[in-house]
Amino acid sequence: MAQAKRNLWANVRAAALPAIAMVIVAFFAGYALFGSNGILAWGEYTKRLDTRRIELAKLEHDHMVLANRVALLDPHHANPDMVDELVRRDLGVAHPDEVVVPLH
Repeated sequence: MAQAKRNLWANVRAAALPAIAMVIVAFFAGYALFGSNGILAWGEYTKRLDTRRIELAKLEHDHMVLANRVALLDPHHANPDMVDELVRRDLGVAHPDEVVVPLH
């Protein structure tokens, strides 16, 4: 009986290191599959990337529109139409023979 217990304990000790290694490998494999940066999260990242690209395109368009307006208002050579539009809108100035139709 004592010999059987020693053999059992020797077998358990011999199997402990491979078992610990298997648990560690299983942990990392599970994290690689189910973790926040794992394979299953790839679809969500792709959706978020597409959403951000659309948002970036809109922001770049808005930036181009604003850059154009800034260029039209350059003090050294301002666009007369843009200046006229801003004066009329902000100051409410109109020629005596004009009729102002508010659109808002």
